[in-house]
Amino acid sequence: MRHLNTPSFALTRQSLRDAMIRSGWHPSATFDAELALGELLVNAWRHGHTPAPIVQILFLHKVLRVSVSDESPVLPGLQPLALLAESGRGLQLVAGLTNRWGVDPQERGKCIWFELDAA
Repeated sequence: MRHLNTPSFALTRQSLRDAMIRSGWHPSATFDAELALGELLVNAWRHGHTPAPIVQILFLHKVLRVSVSDESPVLPGLQPLALLAESGRGLQLVAGLTNRWGVDPQERGKCIWFELDAA
């Protein structure tokens, strides 16, 4: 049974994919954006302790901006990679898949975002 407050990872990813396809983005960029979104969502659930993060998808001229807001005031940062670590690579992946990413503190929690430039 699904709780009403539980976000659907698949539905959120599908919404991003549909918006990018309608806007004419290349499939490889769409795939990269979906992976980056997945990482931000998992981080919001796991580290931000937010059962329903707010996701915003914006197209600004030739730039896609995706943001995920959670309720934790703790700001993330890139961590040095430990060879045998089982976690801690999420933001490294986001940084590698996107053109820019960042975090903006908010009155309640934070907003982590990434941008992709159209080819």
